[in-house]
Amino acid sequence: MGKTIRLTMGQAALRFLDNQYVEYDGKEIKFVEGVFGIFGHGVVVGLGEALASGNTSLRFYQAKNEQGAGHAAIGFAKQHNRLKMMAACSSIGPGALNMVPAAATATANHIPVLFLPSDAFACRQPDPVLQQIEIPTDYTNTASDAFRAVSRYWDRVQRPEQLMTAFINAFRVLTDPAETGAVTVSLPQDVQGEACDYPEEFLAKRVHHIERRIPTAGQIARAVSMLRAAKKPLVICGGGVRYSLAGGALEKFCAAFDIPFAETQGGKGTVLWDNPYNLSGIGTTGALSANRLAKEADLIIGAGTRLGDFTTCSKWLFQNPACRILGINVASFDAYKMNAEPIIADAKLTLEALTEAAAGYRSQWGPAVSAVRDEWKAEVDRLYREDAAPAPDGKPLLSQARILGELNDRLLPKDTIVVSGSGSIPSDMQRVWRAREAGTYHMEYAFSCMGYEVAAALGVKIAFPQKEVAVIIGDGAYAMLHTELLTAVQEGKKIIVVVLDNSGFHCIDNLQHSQGIGHFGNEWKTRDVSGRLDGAPAGVDYAKNGESWGALGLRARTPEELAAAVKEALASKQSVVIDCKVSPKTMTGGYESWWRVGTAQVSDNPAVVKAAREMAEETARARKF
Repeated sequence: MGKTIRLTMGQAALRFLDNQYVEYDGKEIKFVEGVFGIFGHGVVVGLGEALASGNTSLRFYQAKNEQGAGHAAIGFAKQHNRLKMMAACSSIGPGALNMVPAAATATANHIPVLFLPSDAFACRQPDPVLQQIEIPTDYTNTASDAFRAVSRYWDRVQRPEQLMTAFINAFRVLTDPAETGAVTVSLPQDVQGEACDYPEEFLAKRVHHIERRIPTAGQIARAVSMLRAAKKPLVICGGGVRYSLAGGALEKFCAAFDIPFAETQGGKGTVLWDNPYNLSGIGTTGALSANRLAKEADLIIGAGTRLGDFTTCSKWLFQNPACRILGINVASFDAYKMNAEPIIADAKLTLEALTEAAAGYRSQWGPAVSAVRDEWKAEVDRLYREDAAPAPDGKPLLSQARILGELNDRLLPKDTIVVSGSGSIPSDMQRVWRAREAGTYHMEYAFSCMGYEVAAALGVKIAFPQKEVAVIIGDGAYAMLHTELLTAVQEGKKIIVVVLDNSGFHCIDNLQHSQGIGHFGNEWKTRDVSGRLDGAPAGVDYAKNGESWGALGLRARTPEELAAAVKEALASKQSVVIDCKVSPKTMTGGYESWWRVGTAQVSDNPAVVKAAREMAEETARARKF
């Protein structure tokens, strides 16, 4: 038997976390950097005591909302291309449940985050304890069980020695590119403080080797056969291209064979916007250039994409009857989607192997790629200079597209990391944002979780403190969750928050109106004498709100005011909130895309009936699986 050391379970957990490393392409990297959390009675005297002891290099970040803690951890890990991560801890009950949306966000985006919610007493002696939920039909079911549905791995440590198998399995998943996402290990509050003789072997430095999955000769042969048979192939650059560091391989592949590529939200910015084969975003939130060529393509090469409904326009976009799908993905679950020929392998190695094996092939796109790129560039240039109509009171307002143009074209340094994640802003940014440096486009859209933005920006800034980090966020998402702005101020981690205030949830209002429904419940208006929310606008001063958290508050209603505000924000050493008053309905258009949503098939409203009929007609044109 080897040597042991007597520790509480909380102390052993931190010592284990502090000694986890990954090795990728020959480089060894410390994997766990710290812990985000909020202490409550369920965690403060267990895991919290271990953190307070100082016997660890892990830094504790005091979050202000447990969901925000999880989002900050996601932002940190995503910006590090999943090669570094954080844990997030909470007390029991509401504290734990607040983290569930963040866990779902991590899982949907394949981002490693270790969630450590506290739990009710394992011994049950004091039951029911404060904040414990009792289920009369199953006493083992607690609030922490809510994580089961959104975690890639879930466990509960009911005895201190169970920590060993729980954490070994946790890191098996966290370090697996195909399986990674939220991992939840529930820690009963009494067990956190219980002592155990832990083997030193368990607590020693552990290196997890992240191996690139090599494509087989058979896989490459099948892929080459499909490529050579295609006249108009199109690559979809997904997040897997970014995480496998395959941007250069994608550029060489497309240049060798004259093949254009389009970007998902996860893949955007891996290759810069001015690459001659870059068609910009694809799908429901995509560009005219990508969507138009996608309809003609006879081979879709999905590289590291999960082929979500926004990317495929609900399987409607690929309208060429002869179109086939080639799925390159380390996750077999994603490689098989849309009846694809699966290449379950690393994106970088696969693209490199295909470039060599298919030498001599050229697509038949010809001048179509440059022509549609030129057309789209002219459209983006127009949007970037588009003025908005003034407000009803005669005061000027900015258009949403104009703000993006000013920030992207003139105001922010090219190495600024821009963060967003919900509403209409991600749609516009996927279409028109021009990434001028790799890794500066940070978007969460697999779960489109409102409130991700500010918290994630804090995580990004912790990851890269030398970079400017700018959050572009709607007023709806800002109101949903912005409390980690206080954490940014507390930590001295400057972020610039640009709030686009159009006084409502206008992304959903647009969707509602497109399906024949009148404006209802999405505009920020007071209740009028009729009892409906149709009164005066509910005005908010977001600059003052930012000031109340300790940030610098600035305002902009014109391009000139925006330029002055950004200049002052860049010169500031503290976090900044810029309140931009935006004209509603100044988002970009659909650009030959479609999206299937549930639509009422029976209604007294003729516009709703018409929308349902049109939805059924378009659904009939989409692929069935």
